[in-house]
This record gives sequence, structure tokens and C-alpha cells, in this order.
Amino acid sequence: MVVDDQPINIRLLRKKLEKEDMDVVSAEDGHECLQKVEQKLPDLILLDVMMPDMDGFQVCQELKRREATRAIPVIFITAETTKKGKLEGLESGAVDYLTKPIDLDETLARVQTQLRFQAVNRENIDLQTRLGDARRTAAIGAITQGIAHNLNNLLGVVVGYLDLAKTNLDNPDSARKSIDRVDVAVQRMIEIIKQLTSVSTRSRPPLSPISVSNAIEKAVARFETEIGSPTSVEVINEATGAMIDSNIEVFEESVVKLLFNAIESYGTEEKNRPVTLQAKPAERDDGDAVIEFRITDRGQGIPEDIRDHIFDAFISSKRTVGVGMGLTVARHSIRNLGGDLEVGDAPGGGTVAFFHLPIPKEGSL
Repeated sequence: MVVDDQPINIRLLRKKLEKEDMDVVSAEDGHECLQKVEQKLPDLILLDVMMPDMDGFQVCQELKRREATRAIPVIFITAETTKKGKLEGLESGAVDYLTKPIDLDETLARVQTQLRFQAVNRENIDLQTRLGDARRTAAIGAITQGIAHNLNNLLGVVVGYLDLAKTNLDNPDSARKSIDRVDVAVQRMIEIIKQLTSVSTRSRPPLSPISVSNAIEKAVARFETEIGSPTSVEVINEATGAMIDSNIEVFEESVVKLLFNAIESYGTEEKNRPVTLQAKPAERDDGDAVIEFRITDRGQGIPEDIRDHIFDAFISSKRTVGVGMGLTVARHSIRNLGGDLEVGDAPGGGTVAFFHLPIPKEGSL
């Protein structure tokens, strides 16, 4: 699109550009430009600065304000030769400028350069879109395959032990053992569905100020209740008296999953399985004060074959049916609390999972 209040300038530019097989739309003032842009988006706009009623700067600012026209490159045509005038044009959103009297060959070269940039940009956007689609498809496929694999295996367990129970109806003890195994398998299926529902929920839970000491105490107690025995979790609380802005239920659930992950990093034959839960004041990159939590084990570390996919659903180093969602759910939950979860190698061996949570803003209740 060529915008100029002088028809002779439009004719000269149109003739030059149409010789290069370009389609040219023209407008003789800013208002006409904005109207025609709505009808058909041009790839580029050559815009005269000095026009009556609405100058080129105002037109450019309006184009950049609108979502549909924001990305259209604008080249100013101006009689201004001072550095200040040129900077003003670039600051208003133009990608380039041409000084009057314009050289048609130079104009063509600059137009072609910007059109090439546009073509490359479109290719990049298209590539990113296709890559995003491919990643989403791969992620959906992996999750679907994981769900199918786990549920099919668990259903196999259910069917197998139900058959055993039927054949042992005259032996109540054996039938009861089979039914107990069915119950365990069903509970695992329920847990998978619960975890999938948790990950699919994007809504942020209600947050409130919570004592760090109280939150850690409750999480460790819940973990020991779920694991069924006292554990060797060493708590190092360097944030005694501090508060976090969090949700106690989501915090407990996330820490419990990370503690389970730490305990299970040891071999089944190892009786001593030390795990450290540390809390300390810290500061984010943006300067905001946070409390950092670290859960460290001395287990077998992160297997190389899952290192790059450790947060993917149903990725696990264990061979037990129905596992592989703990880290996925924990990271999702912690992000909903305003933090983030990372996992890495612990100094001296083992694994460390660490995340931070914000402290309450001043004046919050």
C-alpha cells in the first residue's frame, strides 16, 4: 500500500512496483489508509509523513495499536533529514524510512528487503506452529499410550485375581487375598484418574499465608502416614517463623510426592534411605523474596534414559504398574502455587528436587 497526498508520487511508485509484479493499493490520506487496511491487509505500507489532517506518525501509531495491523511493516517517506526526525519515525513503529526526493531504485530495494523479511517471518511462524502441533500430538500420544498401558495392565491384574477368587470360593482365605489384590489394583487406577484430572486443571487454588514450619511438619506427617512407617526424613528448617503464600493441601500433596520419589530412588534392598527436606529464605532473579525448598536423597540418581523427559507423564525408572505421574503432578501443582519445580543431580550423588514459593505480600491477611 502506498499512502501519499500527492497523486503524482502514488503514480510513480505504483508504476515502479507493478513492474516487479507487485499488487499496489493506494490511499491519499491517513483515514483512507486505515479504512482500506481493514478491507485487505497489505504486506507492507509506504507511508508519507507530511499529510493534512492526520500525519504519518499518527497513522502508524494507530496501525500499531490495532491487533490485526500491528505486524505490518511501515516505511516512512519523509522530507525530514535530521537525526531527531528519523528517530521519531522509527520510535513510532516504522521499520525504515526514505528521504524525499525519493530514489525509485532505492525504494524498490528497501521494499524487497522488507518483503523478504516478512516471508522469512511467516516461514518461521509456520514452522513454529507445525512444531507446536507436532509436540502436542507427540505429548497426547505419549500420555494416551501411558494411560492405555497402565490401565490395561491394571485391568489384567483385576481380571486375573477375580478369576482366582472365583476358583477359590471354597477357600475363603485364598479368595480374600485375591480380592485384596483386586482392591489394590483398583485403587491404583483411581489414583491415575485423579492425577490426570489434577494435571488437566489450570485453575489456581486459593492461596493464604501459611507457616513454613507448620507446612513442613504436616507434609512429613502425612508422608509417614501414607508410607505406613516412620522414615529417616531429616528436616533442616532455616526459615523458622517465616510464612509462604500457598495452599496447605496442594503443598502437602506436592511435598509428599517428592518425598516418595526420593525414597523410591534407593534400591529395594537398602534399609537406610536418608532424605533431607530443607527450607531457607532466598531471592528470585526478579528480586522478590521467596522460600526455597530442597528435597535431597542419596539414591541411584536420575537414569540417563529418562533425564530429558523426567517431567513427562508416565515416565519412570520403576517397573511397577501405575507409576510415572508423581513429578508431573508435583510440578503442575507447584506452578499453580506461583513457583516452579526443578530436579537435578545432588552433590556427592543422588538427586535433588527444589522449588520456591512466594512469601505473603505486605498487608495481606
